[in-house]
Amino acid sequence: MNRRPAVAGQFYPADAHSLRHLIQSYCPVVDAKIAALGVMVPHAGYVYSGAIAGAAFARVQIPSKVILLGPNHHGLGARAALFPAGNWQTPLGSVAIDEDLARELLADCSFLAADPRAHLAEHSLEVQLPFLQVLAPECRIVPLCLGHLSLEKLLELGAALARVMAAHSGEVLMVASSDMTHYEPGTVAREKDERALQRILALDPEGLYRTVRDGRISMCGVLPTVAMLEAARLAGASRADMVRYGNSGDITGDQSAVVGYAGVVLS
Repeated sequence: MNRRPAVAGQFYPADAHSLRHLIQSYCPVVDAKIAALGVMVPHAGYVYSGAIAGAAFARVQIPSKVILLGPNHHGLGARAALFPAGNWQTPLGSVAIDEDLARELLADCSFLAADPRAHLAEHSLEVQLPFLQVLAPECRIVPLCLGHLSLEKLLELGAALARVMAAHSGEVLMVASSDMTHYEPGTVAREKDERALQRILALDPEGLYRTVRDGRISMCGVLPTVAMLEAARLAGASRADMVRYGNSGDITGDQSAVVGYAGVVLS
């Protein structure tokens, strides 16, 4: 199945030349890239969060296989939906699904479903593809879209991800797509986001889940981030580094009701 772009011309340019130039402007030249296990990047319109995503992507070596984990904003399809075959298209061309890796994940995690429906209108993973296409044009992807899952299921998924990554040592990068606090004053958003980010930087998936839940923090990608953190922890991650934090008010000049964004690298 070929997935056509759902938000080209809205979240990012629909013109290939403009899009490539924009991605290049967001990604600083980094001499010593990190062999990372995972990155957390935002998924808002590029004008708001593209520079933060680009700063994080530019820090890491992007291998041949990338597992994309994002939230299900629309509620369509299975709660844990994997896009199993074909390719995803953007104005920059097509990115192939790593069908072998997709089959391995489906076999290892009993509640994962091969369900393209959850992905068709979802923007959280689509907006990451142009960064991969510019920085690692040969990579293949496995997209996972996550809805309402318990902490236990998220940790189970994380364990499955860790096992699959161990079978492909050094060949797989996880990308968790998440914005942070939504539509609160900038000072409030930063305080809430700092609490959540402390748990991410501590490589603490259970702590992140409970901090966001109990603190009523509107971090839309908390579920994929929890799963990635658990996988990275089991895979031997020893550190998490904050690359950049900001919010939409930094762009608009209005801090009265912002969305927060963070870029984090796990290694």
